[in-house]
Amino acid sequence: MADAKVIPFDDDRSRGGTAQRPSRRRSAGSRRGAVGEPAPVREVQPLPTRAVVQDDVSVTGEEQPPAGPRHDGGLERRLASGLAFLRRRLTGDYEIDDFGYDEELTDQVLMSLLRPVYEKYFRVEVKGIENIPAEGGALIVANHSGTLPLDGLMMQVAVHDNHPADRHLRLLAADLVFVLPVVNELARKLGHTLACAEDAERLLGQGELVGVMPEGFKGIGKPFSERYKLQRFGRGGFVSTALRQGAPIIPCSIVGAEEIYPMIGNSKTLARVLGFPYFPLTPTFPWLGPLGAIPLPTKWTIQFGEPIPTEGYPPEAAEDPMLMFNLTDQVREQIQHTLYKLLVQRRSVFF
Repeated sequence: MADAKVIPFDDDRSRGGTAQRPSRRRSAGSRRGAVGEPAPVREVQPLPTRAVVQDDVSVTGEEQPPAGPRHDGGLERRLASGLAFLRRRLTGDYEIDDFGYDEELTDQVLMSLLRPVYEKYFRVEVKGIENIPAEGGALIVANHSGTLPLDGLMMQVAVHDNHPADRHLRLLAADLVFVLPVVNELARKLGHTLACAEDAERLLGQGELVGVMPEGFKGIGKPFSERYKLQRFGRGGFVSTALRQGAPIIPCSIVGAEEIYPMIGNSKTLARVLGFPYFPLTPTFPWLGPLGAIPLPTKWTIQFGEPIPTEGYPPEAAEDPMLMFNLTDQVREQIQHTLYKLLVQRRSVFF
């Protein structure tokens, strides 16, 4: 991968059931006897009490078994599905695309691991999901923050779990992601690919939903004092890509990620030694050791804005620097305006 020629997006390459009615069929002993024989006397049996379920207690006062997987077959179905998944994994009977994206593994495993963080820890609220088209290529452009790029993962879960058309978001990631052991493999399985024009255009041409964060490392590595102030969006490479494919641009604003690791300092010496773009110093890291790497449980809001159309422009529009500058500025301003609006609306960083 190191020898491949890549065209980055920015110039610094950073970035309950009802009871059944009793049977009324008569038994053979209840039939009338032959001619001249007295009819047998039927023993009158009391009718069974029909229990009417109200919540979890019947009118007879007996508790009904709680509804749930153990009673409706849901547990058995999930178990069978899990076993079938393991069988396909062991036999190699599954597919990945040219970028390494494993949709089944993402749906069955990776999203299940991210979902508790999304729902219980950050309690993400999603707005404007209807602005994402049901089909066809589209480019989601979002702000980037948080010292570690957890915002991209949460945005991916937001689309996956909330879009009515069950769309999947393919994120464009920085070079560093694909040189880190383990992280590289997981990113590929989740559908991430290199943040370059060639990969982005190919995905958009296939009708995929693509996500990009043009601030790059400038966004996630900025100090806490500059929180929610958008950094430079590079040279507008994402606009050029959208114009070539005629894909709409959807601005996305994320509030809550800025405070998970308040960056109060940057050890540039350590960053150079480790080959990182920055080495963050926060109120808890590295002073508390591994515990300092736990993000603060802030309350998140992700809002998808109205699409900015790019179809209708002539083919040469993608090479027009003034047009790209104007569209880039429009996207940036829309994201920044929505960030300010969401900040005014939120009650607290943690609630």
